[in-house]
Amino acid sequence: MNSLRKQNILPRLIRLRDTPAYLGMCRNRFNSEVRPLLIEIPIGDKGIAFDRLDLDAWVDQYKASNGRPVKAKGCCSWDARKTQDYSREEVSGTLINRLEAGEFGKALERQALKKRKNTLQKEARTSARQKSTA
Repeated sequence: MNSLRKQNILPRLIRLRDTPAYLGMCRNRFNSEVRPLLIEIPIGDKGIAFDRLDLDAWVDQYKASNGRPVKAKGCCSWDARKTQDYSREEVSGTLINRLEAGEFGKALERQALKKRKNTLQKEARTSARQKSTA
């Protein structure tokens, strides 16, 4: 009798409030995906429990249909994310498409010229319209 008190005995029935934690999921997922497939066992007037063996059987079935084996270390996994390879060289300042400072300045000048050209063209069109309507 004394040895039974020292042992941790798993209960056969698990109450509704403890069942999601037993399965390692949130209550909403349990209620929508698992609970409809199980037999509810009433406890008293309001209590509901589930058989632990039924829960374990559900986990085994779920694992068989949705689980995937773990790959050995050093082996490529089918769902491994591919990342971009960046060089490890240290560069100070802002890195913009790896352009050198002189090239970046030239690119800025070209953009500014394009904007000025577009502005001048718009002004020429506007003044031409005003002259033709007058």
